[in-house]
Amino acid sequence: MRPINSMIEFKQIIGRGTRLFDGKDYFTIYDFVKAHHHFNDPEWDGEPVEPESCPKCGKRPCECQRRKKAKVKLADGKERTIQHMMMTTFWHPDGTPMSAQQFMEMLFGRLPDFFQSEEELRKLWSAPDTRAKLLQGLAEKGFGHDQLAEMQKIIDAEKSDLFDVLAHVAYALPPVTRAVRADGARVHINSNFNAKQQAFLDFVLSHYVSVGVEELNQDKLRPLLLIKYHNSIQDAVADLGQPEQIGQVFAGFQKYLYAAA
Repeated sequence: MRPINSMIEFKQIIGRGTRLFDGKDYFTIYDFVKAHHHFNDPEWDGEPVEPESCPKCGKRPCECQRRKKAKVKLADGKERTIQHMMMTTFWHPDGTPMSAQQFMEMLFGRLPDFFQSEEELRKLWSAPDTRAKLLQGLAEKGFGHDQLAEMQKIIDAEKSDLFDVLAHVAYALPPVTRAVRADGARVHINSNFNAKQQAFLDFVLSHYVSVGVEELNQDKLRPLLLIKYHNSIQDAVADLGQPEQIGQVFAGFQKYLYAAA
């Protein structure tokens, strides 16, 4: 990063951020080198003023404003709710910024290229291999993991799944937390797998709830087995069967996480 060498340059940078245009209701300053400490100028800026506490929540900064919601109506006529005050940045392919609403509208317009129905989305997402291909395809079109994770925050679904981002944008489905999905899957797991398989899958579900859907990727199977069985693949095979069978159990149970209620 080029260093800031003058008061005038610093003020110009701040001034550019304050320029308004449609859809812009905030700006963010990334001051990695703490330049503002070197350009503290009470004569120019005045003495700093302590922000007032919010009369509603009593906090500073205001928590209730931070949780303010906005409605977005997409082309299907259904409304989605987003965090209006969320500090986030999305970018057009040409490098210009876009709002969260614009990103959601663009994602909504491209999702039919990847699946045609809620049922197809659930089927694709329920298997590690097709889920990976779907995410790769989305990333190639500008909807990568980081952007989807940011949208996850905006729709207030941080405890949910990236599946919920796609389902909410595509079909206005309310997000479901990973804990609720795991509880629902356990009912089917207990009916379709033996006791040792159930114990392993319960371990997998605990990681899924804590971390997210990436814990269900096929390349996470071996690390999970090593953690669960204390670095002994032989013990895992003794409990769960041959590697091919273990892989089938790991991939096969995931459909219960994403089955329609």
